[in-house]
Amino acid sequence: MTTAIVVGSGPNGLAAAVHLAQAGVDVTVLEAADTIGGGTRSAEAIVPGLIHDQCSAVHPVAAASPFLRALDLERLGLRWRSPIVDCAHPLDDGSASLLYQSIDDTADGLGDDGARWRWLFGALTADLDSLFEDITQPLLRLPRHPVLTARFGAAAMTPATVMGRLWRDEPARALWAGVAAHAFWRLDRPMTSAVGLMILAAGHQYGWVVAEGGSQAIADALVADLTAHGGRTETGVRVWSAAELPPTDLLLLDVSPSIAADILGDRLPPRIDRAYRRFHHGPGAFKVDFAIEGDVPWRAPAAGDAGTVHLGGDAAEVIANELAVHRGQMPERPFVLVGQQYRADPVRSVGNVHPLWTYAHVPHGYTGDATEAIIAQIERFAPGFSERVVGTAVRSTTEMSVYNPNFIGGDILSGASSPLQLLFRPRLAQDPYFTGIPGTYLCSASTPPGAGAHGLCGLNAATRALAALENSRPS
Repeated sequence: MTTAIVVGSGPNGLAAAVHLAQAGVDVTVLEAADTIGGGTRSAEAIVPGLIHDQCSAVHPVAAASPFLRALDLERLGLRWRSPIVDCAHPLDDGSASLLYQSIDDTADGLGDDGARWRWLFGALTADLDSLFEDITQPLLRLPRHPVLTARFGAAAMTPATVMGRLWRDEPARALWAGVAAHAFWRLDRPMTSAVGLMILAAGHQYGWVVAEGGSQAIADALVADLTAHGGRTETGVRVWSAAELPPTDLLLLDVSPSIAADILGDRLPPRIDRAYRRFHHGPGAFKVDFAIEGDVPWRAPAAGDAGTVHLGGDAAEVIANELAVHRGQMPERPFVLVGQQYRADPVRSVGNVHPLWTYAHVPHGYTGDATEAIIAQIERFAPGFSERVVGTAVRSTTEMSVYNPNFIGGDILSGASSPLQLLFRPRLAQDPYFTGIPGTYLCSASTPPGAGAHGLCGLNAATRALAALENSRPS
């Protein structure tokens, strides 16, 4: 029987394991932490029974993932829940730009700019499933839908600052800038529209959903499917070297390129070793979880219904602060993401005490404390917030990389969103998952299509591993 070992149990490692197990491979997943899930772990924190997502929290791209949609998620215990408002972007005048799953509802709130929002995202979402077949694969391949993919590619190549000129008024420009900032890169560079376009297209089709009971439910559902197909998971097992592992037909690594290079050692071809060690990581995330009594007192009431709130002021401020972070400077008022997952999923709360998930964009490896800056940004748009806080849990960029070694320097995207790395990650190759060692593949978010709880990096790597294994067998 064909055997496989998967190192790392993030959503990509688990997706790879599930795909292999469904093909009849005997799969073992090894996880260094005590809990399966990588970036999709959730846990009680601050107040007993209060459920906080430890990293990944809101999942429009996971909901759009053809891999996850092909599984019977509800049977496996994963249920998506949607807030009334997908995302709010408050402004200093007390108003807020609002993003809804409905393109029409979003456009209606953007005044004269609504028609252009409807035009751009109506075209993208109309054929989203077909588009995903191409944009979630490596670039060096013939697309199945060349016209559709070329149209998306032209928009994706555009700097986010240039794309923002589509809209004349601040509400639409700020809403776009806040979503584009998910790229964790300076927004005046080519390709910085790509992440925002993907998130918005997926969200308008499937919503900015959360997993009922916490993001851990995504990992738990994948483990349930893996177990049903005979696979196994082992926690508390840190792999330092491939030499420690038993013989196996396939080895898939859900780790960053530099960690893969350490594990594979001198078995790795020198040119690939160099490429893995040159792989660049982006800015960091400084995370603060709050337990709050009652709701956040937003000056814009509609923000209280939002699952996600972007705090960054107008578009110009978001752009300037992302540039500062890119240059290694800590902004006085950093871009802050706030997750109010309990608005869609009340089971996370304990009575009138609710979990509030936040993180700020900070420079790579930032060693300072951004807690007060995050609180100040919330207070800016929700005066009196501090009075409702009953507890906090802080995770710095250093602690982020301890929580998950793939998050080097606090880089939760597992790789900088520079133009070249968005196009060719982790290296320029027709098969970017192949390590150059027969049977050994990289399947982490450092490979296409990048970060998210979609599992598609793992699926792509496992698909190629199975094909190569089949081709290597005598006919």
